[in-house]
Amino acid sequence: MASPFYLAIKGKFVIVGKQPDGDSVRFIANTPDLYEELHRNYRIKLSRDRSVQLRFEGIDAPEVHYGSDAQILGEQARDQLLARMGFDNIKFSGNKVQAADPDTVSGAILSKAADANGRPVSYVVLGEDAEQLENGDWIRVEAGLLRKTINFQMLTEGAAYYTVYTSTPVAHRRLLRKAALAARQDNQGVWAKDATNEFELVERESITAPNGELILPKLFRRSIDYLKAVDNGFRGNLKDWLIEVSEKPSRNENDRVVIRDAVEVRLSDLIKHYNSRVVFQEDILNLTFVEK
Repeated sequence: MASPFYLAIKGKFVIVGKQPDGDSVRFIANTPDLYEELHRNYRIKLSRDRSVQLRFEGIDAPEVHYGSDAQILGEQARDQLLARMGFDNIKFSGNKVQAADPDTVSGAILSKAADANGRPVSYVVLGEDAEQLENGDWIRVEAGLLRKTINFQMLTEGAAYYTVYTSTPVAHRRLLRKAALAARQDNQGVWAKDATNEFELVERESITAPNGELILPKLFRRSIDYLKAVDNGFRGNLKDWLIEVSEKPSRNENDRVVIRDAVEVRLSDLIKHYNSRVVFQEDILNLTFVEK
């Protein structure tokens, strides 16, 4: 069972010169040595300014830049996140932040592990809520604290999709899912545009900004990689491609997924691809992805 204890690491969030999106920013810890206490800490690599890229626990926002591809509402999710964190007067050059007021925002992350890409998987806490945390303490994240995180707030506003892993505590999944379900019922944010259940997939423009259909970001990334494979000569549909790449451990994008906390399947098992239409056969709020 996933542990509900997370390490409090205080520091500052920095966006100038960076390319933030709706579920990830860079963070400079006051005490970088604390990363050594995290599971899979050897994957964490500090940049020259000592910052690390975070992966926000429990959420996945529409993509601002997956390579050269982006989703609709990606920039809106990013801007909503940065505004909620306290950044203002942000100037961009492409996707890179050139200036912002303030330059950095103080706060804390709550993390227990790094993901496969070396990003601390984190809840983000700001203001007085962050000040009340003791740097370096392992804290049991209860419902009250979870509701104060930026992660939870992004879900309540429909600014990001609910996306959880087996490393996310069960109690957290339930609370985060409830927030996402309420946002969906109110048709907020991504839920007003979501087409994950059935969407067209012919070319990149089918699912990319400015006019493509909006789908779960993880499925978007898999679909873009599939279309790239088609451009390189792959013969078959999205389901076929996922099955083929699952046989390549170095690049396995056919995620293992637990449905309703009961049955484990592969992502390909949930997909039907008929001609130009992709049908996703499960409610995305019922999915828990198996942490790699």
